Amino acid sequence: MQAVILAAGEGTRMRPLTHALPKPMVPVADRPLVAHTADAAVAAGVDELVFVVGYEAAVVRDYFGDAYRGVPVSYAVQEEQLGTAHAVRAARDHIDGAFAVLNGDDLYDPDGLADLFSGGPAVGTYEVEDPRPYGVFDVVNGEVRGIVEKPSDPPSNRVNVGAYVFPAEAREWLDVPRSERGEHEITDVLERVVESTAVRAVPIDRWLGVGRPWELLEANEWKLGELDPAIHGDVDPDADLRGPVVVEEGARIEPGVVVEGPALVRSGADVGPNAYIRGATLLGEDVHVGHSVEVKNSVVMAGTNVPHLSYVGDSVLGRNVNLGAGTQVANLRHDDEAVKLTVKGERVSTGRRKFGVVAGDGAKTAINTSLDAGVTLSPGATTKPGESVTRDR
Repeated sequence: MQAVILAAGEGTRMRPLTHALPKPMVPVADRPLVAHTADAAVAAGVDELVFVVGYEAAVVRDYFGDAYRGVPVSYAVQEEQLGTAHAVRAARDHIDGAFAVLNGDDLYDPDGLADLFSGGPAVGTYEVEDPRPYGVFDVVNGEVRGIVEKPSDPPSNRVNVGAYVFPAEAREWLDVPRSERGEHEITDVLERVVESTAVRAVPIDRWLGVGRPWELLEANEWKLGELDPAIHGDVDPDADLRGPVVVEEGARIEPGVVVEGPALVRSGADVGPNAYIRGATLLGEDVHVGHSVEVKNSVVMAGTNVPHLSYVGDSVLGRNVNLGAGTQVANLRHDDEAVKLTVKGERVSTGRRKFGVVAGDGAKTAINTSLDAGVTLSPGATTKPGESVTRDR
């Protein structure tokens, strides 16, 4: 079976991290987000991957090439992002039978996908306590009878996770009209499939849609938690590594460093001396963490520098960020309310009592800068020495 993986979007809700990087390529543990989707699809038995690309398409092509994990790879280009059905339609010339469709910015449990792919047509469903913000399936005796978007009175608590198996004839049903929000929706294609044949509702035990920065933290918490300890880099005898920690070849852990897993230190990274890494933390390639720095439950992307006497907690730092010595990140609200973050111009609850900052590529702080919880730094933004930053910039 072919799997069409949707990886063309700009990821505007993930800005500024996607300023020059497609959302499916943001790092989750040791690989891009969409690589986890592809891994799950291959493990579930697909024999071809078709990536629909658009924004910064070369980044996806360069990573996957012509084959991935022994499975041939092809690409379709969605020139303008006009919805999920429009994206799949861009891949129509590659489709030659029953096919799966997966969101390239979602994490799926591989066993659930294997069940999904074992017989179609089928859709993946995930149970949530409050289904009202989602597309919700009407399911009777294990079969899908329809889907309702963001209902006030949901027909079930089983929501759409963007994982489908369509029959071959659905290739000709992709020309659906635009919805009220101006997009060509794959759920309209699904409605036609439901009208023509039985569609199985397949439970997915674990799923995460990764659309906003705090969900990137959650994705890394998931995947870093699956790590088996492995030390391939240079670890000083006076360092203390606890729990599931991976130190890749070419990384260095200096004297006095404590790393509490799950944590991944990627190739070229240098940590310490006397640094403290904990939580579920990813230190990307060529990251530098300096003397007496603490990094907790954070994603620190490639080439970023966190020098001495700094604290970074529950944060996402983009590529080539440079924090001045003594930079302190606040990550806690004392009123027990969730930290808010700006998403597409609006302040939105992260649902997390602890959340720090998001820094775009190339952002720089001066020495002794304080960053308030929920602050976003745009790509290339700067601060002044000793400044307390309480608003986005």
